[in-house]
Amino acid sequence: MKTTVSILKALSDPNRLRVVAALMSEPELCACQLKELLNVTGATVSRHLALLIQAGMVGSRKEGKWVYYRLEKENTDFQELIQWLKREFENSRLVQADRRILDEIDSCDKIEMCRKQRRKSKQ
Repeated sequence: MKTTVSILKALSDPNRLRVVAALMSEPELCACQLKELLNVTGATVSRHLALLIQAGMVGSRKEGKWVYYRLEKENTDFQELIQWLKREFENSRLVQADRRILDEIDSCDKIEMCRKQRRKSKQ
């Protein structure tokens, strides 16, 4: 029951659903890419990711100063749920718009994007 509650809590926020949808379409994304996609603060992205990690839905790896996040596809606790979400996301205009934004984000230099975000947060 604890796992079910954690997963449902993790999916109870529209931005966390957007993170899951983004990670379904990308093998992995760094925190700055997710921050850019959601247009929220770094602290907010961290809180969202923490809940998704706690639920076992998202994993991470560190490479230098970058932390990359991925959907934990091996976790059998939510495979049917992921398939259902995938079907639901197919017709979502927001998810389709996010995919276009992700294409733009993917074409940007990550280092420059992070610098831009830091400058913006200092203003």
